[in-house]
Amino acid sequence: MEISSGKNLKCEENVQLGVIPAREIAELKLTIGDNAFVRSGSVIYAGSVIGKNLETGHNVVIREENQIGDDFKLWSNSVVDYGCKIGNGVRVHTGVYICQYTVIEDEVFLAPGVVLANDLHPVCAKCMKGPVIRRGAKVGAGAVLLPGVEIGEGAVVGAGAVVTKSIPPRSVAAGNPARVVKQVSQLKCRAGKKEQPYDPAE
Repeated sequence: MEISSGKNLKCEENVQLGVIPAREIAELKLTIGDNAFVRSGSVIYAGSVIGKNLETGHNVVIREENQIGDDFKLWSNSVVDYGCKIGNGVRVHTGVYICQYTVIEDEVFLAPGVVLANDLHPVCAKCMKGPVIRRGAKVGAGAVLLPGVEIGEGAVVGAGAVVTKSIPPRSVAAGNPARVVKQVSQLKCRAGKKEQPYDPAE
C-alpha cells in the first residue's frame, strides 16, 4: 500500500488513510492532491485518486477505486462507496450515501440525507448500476435516487422525492414517484432577494 499526497495535507486526530479493502483490487495506491483537509474520524481507503482541495467533515468514508476531481467537499457522516466517478466542485452534505458505480459530474450539490441506490434486485451484484447525476444538478434533502436513473444537467430534485425515472435537463422534479413539475427557469426566489434562484443557463 502506498499513499501519495500533495502539499499541505492536514489531517485531524483519528484519521485513517490508505485502509486496505477486503475485496481484491488492482491498485492499492491512494493519491490525494494538494491542500486536503481531512477531519477527525474520517477513513479513506487505498486505491482511489482524489484531486486537490479535498475537504471532509467528521466521520466520512471514501472507499476504494474512486476517481474524484478537485474541490470535493464531503460533509460529516457521509459515505462514498467504491467504483464511483465524481467530477470537480462537487459538494455533498451531511448523512449522504453514494452507492457503488455512481457517476457525478462537475458542480453537483447533494443535500443532507440523500440516498443513491444501485441494486435492481437485491442482493444480486451482477446488475448493479448507480445513478448518473449530470453537471450542475441539485438534489434536495432526503431524496432517493433509484438504480440507473439519470438526473439531467442543471436539474433540481425536490426534498423527499423518490426518483424512479430519469429527469430531463433543467427540469424540477418532486414527489413519490418523482415527476417533472416545472422548469428551473420558472422557479422564483422565495426569499425575494433575487428574481431567480438559479441561472437558467446552468
